[in-house]
Amino acid sequence: MGKAHEIIVVVGPTAIGKTKLAIDLAQYWQCNIISADSRQFYKEMSIGTAVPDIQELSAAPHFLIQHKSIFDNYTVGDFEREALNLIEKFSKNHQRTVVVGGSGLYINALLYGLDDFPEVPKAIREELNQEFVHRGIGPLQEELKRVDPDYYEQVDIMNPQRVIRALEIYRSSGIPFSHLRTSSKKQRPFRFKLVGITAARKEIYERINTRVDQMINLGLTKEVEALFPHKSLNALQTVGYKELFDYFENKLSLDEAIDLIKQNTRRFSKRQMTWFKKNKDIKWFDRKSLIEEIVDFIVSR
Repeated sequence: MGKAHEIIVVVGPTAIGKTKLAIDLAQYWQCNIISADSRQFYKEMSIGTAVPDIQELSAAPHFLIQHKSIFDNYTVGDFEREALNLIEKFSKNHQRTVVVGGSGLYINALLYGLDDFPEVPKAIREELNQEFVHRGIGPLQEELKRVDPDYYEQVDIMNPQRVIRALEIYRSSGIPFSHLRTSSKKQRPFRFKLVGITAARKEIYERINTRVDQMINLGLTKEVEALFPHKSLNALQTVGYKELFDYFENKLSLDEAIDLIKQNTRRFSKRQMTWFKKNKDIKWFDRKSLIEEIVDFIVSR
């Protein structure tokens, strides 16, 4: 991979307009886009994960979108490996690659590498999974908040896999997960620029509410109903799906489920911003910034 290859990473909260900016940048440089959105990897989920539409997908070449099934076990380590392989391939013919997504953990894995964590005894993992099956995610969230408040503030606490992972590390080592996440960065054969896009919180929340209404109009309820038999799969433990599973189980009315999707998505966007704000490499731009201003930042040294 040539040293000159540069990764342009577009980050920000959900519904802010990352897809459009990524496409604009990819068209400007005639290059490829790699998705780092952990919800868009799965082909069975499209409306609830805001996968780019046909026009958007045809506007620039996209990779690592809907390339897995919800039945596949796909980890952040798998993503790191696949994305690095793609970048190596792209670097032969392009000077740049655009990476876009709101999943901070996946962005960090690609840019800085994953931390090496201690081995976890199988018994501890099984114990935590049993607790989740029998008692739900609530008690596990409370435990994480108590033993590792730093990670609790950053992680998507609605994702049982993430919560269980942090707790199994803590229970087996006695050390909070956040303390084991080192600052030692792995050498990467590329340079990168991180572009963050944001807006006033009120505007972000309004955009989220509008997007959820659009998803419902596009048929999110039908999409979730088709996935209902597989509701226990890890890939489906995500906002927009869990709330509608509760609706199909008669635990919520449809209006209550929709309101809860909006509320949980707003909460998720707040966590995304908490995560990204800690990264001093990110240069922030207002959502309405001109593309020329962003390009100027990218080409500046």
